[in-house]
Amino acid sequence: MGLISWLIERFGGTAPLNPSQDIIAEYEDIVADIYVRELALWNSINLIANAVSKCEIKTFTLGKEVKEREYYLWNYEPNKNQNSSVFMHKLISQLYLNNECLVIDQDGQLLVADAFQKTPYALYGDRFTQVRVGDFMFAKTFEQADVLYFRLAERDMRKVIDGLYQSYARLLAYSMKSYQKSRGLKGVFKYDTIPVAGTDQRAAFDSLINEKFKTFLEANNGVIPLAKGQEFTEVSNRATYSQESSRDIRAMIDDVCDFTAKAIGIPPALLRGDVQGTKDALDHLLTFCIDPLVDQLAEEINRKRIGYRWFSQGSYIQIDTKAIKHVDLLSVSTAIDKLISSGVFCVNDIRRIVGEPPIEEDWANEHFITRNYMPFEEALKIMKGGESGENDLGS
Repeated sequence: MGLISWLIERFGGTAPLNPSQDIIAEYEDIVADIYVRELALWNSINLIANAVSKCEIKTFTLGKEVKEREYYLWNYEPNKNQNSSVFMHKLISQLYLNNECLVIDQDGQLLVADAFQKTPYALYGDRFTQVRVGDFMFAKTFEQADVLYFRLAERDMRKVIDGLYQSYARLLAYSMKSYQKSRGLKGVFKYDTIPVAGTDQRAAFDSLINEKFKTFLEANNGVIPLAKGQEFTEVSNRATYSQESSRDIRAMIDDVCDFTAKAIGIPPALLRGDVQGTKDALDHLLTFCIDPLVDQLAEEINRKRIGYRWFSQGSYIQIDTKAIKHVDLLSVSTAIDKLISSGVFCVNDIRRIVGEPPIEEDWANEHFITRNYMPFEEALKIMKGGESGENDLGS
């Protein structure tokens, strides 16, 4: 007897006649429900992790951008076993799965903890014990000032999603069973008597009920032998299930993805893979999901690894999210011209944005501006001079 049937009997229920097959069916239903939830959740997490891992973590020392040890640590090799993308995927996954994440610095390596115990204090720094990374458990206690501790939200949204899904899962399970019933073969099995228990005839009868009928009903073509006094008659499908469609099930699975995406802060259209409205959905993702997340990451890194003293002198890290969007040079050529001609960016600034290496020339780092951009007072003087024929505005 399996665990599920044992629990049914233990709490006053009745175990099924054929426990093994019923337990398998129950197990398959549970696994199917878990997969639907995990599909929606992991799609959301991977979408966010992929976006954040594309960001460049810039480092500034005394107001000047530099690419030294700290830059290499965050953008290429946080530790000996992970590159920056794998490291960031694990960090984001832990953060969304557990609503919190702990990163420790061990001998110059950044490690994401798989498990830890937090002891909070009101007026002093929190402490972290039983910190485990992989199979290794650290014996020491980590102080709040020595670690990077991220907390996603005050309320664990995954628990909210699970609670919502528990109610919605009944509808999804009903639709799946309805679809199976509408497509299944049904019949009536008649028999005169049940053989005596413990006899060969009873064993053959049980085998017919539990095994041979299942094989016969699942086969595309099949024949089943029946003994004297036994008769099988196929019956028509129930009319209530005749109109059921697998599209109804797909729509419910999309609903699960939708409320999972909304709970995490992702536009549902992106999670479903819809093409229409992608630009607006991507802007929404960056504004209300990615930007607040990277702000939280940057704030924790700056206050723990940089500190107020160096921060006040212009040293800090900045997470640049401009690389998340794919840039088509032909489609943004006009915008590039405006950015350079207005003096806002130099040529090398634009090349970095579009993923091209900078040019090792002095002019590539200079800022240019056309004559169209000037103070209003100067433009007014030129216009007055033009009236008298002395000068005119040029481009």
